[in-house]
Amino acid sequence: MSGNIRAFIALRLPENVLSSINKIQEDLKQYRLPVRWVRPENIHLTLKFFGNISESDTESIGIAMCDCAGCCSSLTLSAKGIGVFPSVARPRIIWAGFSGRISLLLSFQDALEKRLEKSGFKKEERPFKGHLTIGRFKDRVNSERLIEAIRKHKDFNTDLFNAGEIILFKSDLLPAGPVYTELLSVPLTQKE
Repeated sequence: MSGNIRAFIALRLPENVLSSINKIQEDLKQYRLPVRWVRPENIHLTLKFFGNISESDTESIGIAMCDCAGCCSSLTLSAKGIGVFPSVARPRIIWAGFSGRISLLLSFQDALEKRLEKSGFKKEERPFKGHLTIGRFKDRVNSERLIEAIRKHKDFNTDLFNAGEIILFKSDLLPAGPVYTELLSVPLTQKE
């Protein structure tokens, strides 16, 4: 009998992009916002969050990933700008956005979501908003200071990168923060 794991599918970011994001995090710390910053090595673009699933589900997830990966070539993207969810008045997440082949990213994520739904995984009800969580707010925040920080970094932009694979990760929540373990990697393989 298999156990349960917490899992998600994501795109991994290259070191140079993570380094640029880390510099932004360091700069944002000057604003003394009540934020718990995500370690750069844990920053990724989530395509599908499952929550707790049975370990045996990874096989059908892998099949769905392979089916969709064959329909898409690598995704050329860059991290761009910062913002907060859900609003400046009540922020919970501070994020970096994206530019590049966004329409391809959106259609790929939608195809993956639909393929996984056919395999019995609940479809996400909220629309997909591709972002990188760079921090989580721990407390109420001074809105003026937050708006100033966002405004200062509105032109933030990393180098373009090619995301050429999708990865199924296991997430173990530990007191020191989450630890992500790669379970399966599938290359994006559509012929140009």
